[in-house]
Amino acid sequence: MGVLHDAFISVSGECPLHLDEVRHFLTLCPELSLGWFEEGRLVAFIIGSLWDQDRLSQDALTLHKPHGSSVHIHVLAVHRTFRQQGKGSILLWRYLQYLRCLPFARRAALMCEDFLVPFYSKCGFKAVGPCDITVGDLTFIEMQCPVKGHAFMRRNSGC
Repeated sequence: MGVLHDAFISVSGECPLHLDEVRHFLTLCPELSLGWFEEGRLVAFIIGSLWDQDRLSQDALTLHKPHGSSVHIHVLAVHRTFRQQGKGSILLWRYLQYLRCLPFARRAALMCEDFLVPFYSKCGFKAVGPCDITVGDLTFIEMQCPVKGHAFMRRNSGC
């Protein structure tokens, strides 16, 4: 299967998930994925899965832990023709609001490159340190956002 980067671009560049990986998580935990459609066309999506440890590890890239309380956000991607319109931050905000309604979700976790820390910080995530996951030579920062015990926040221009 091809990489989704033919059309979709993650916040950090090309979509890091292959189509078979997207299908894998959509099959295991469809309730943790969210898409944005305009005129019947998918323009942005988030793929998540459950994780059962305080921090992400290499296994978090492929495993879904059904009894976990952390939602690992694997990818936030926007179709290339819809970039730079704020759709990624709006979709992330909606996703976090949705997670607040799930009784099992305690926090959202993700890994990102250094330059994306400000973007995710504006959306309520806090850096918890270097991520144990590496992909080739790439290293990442792990970020987390609590989703329990927080009132619904109004969407602002920051995220």
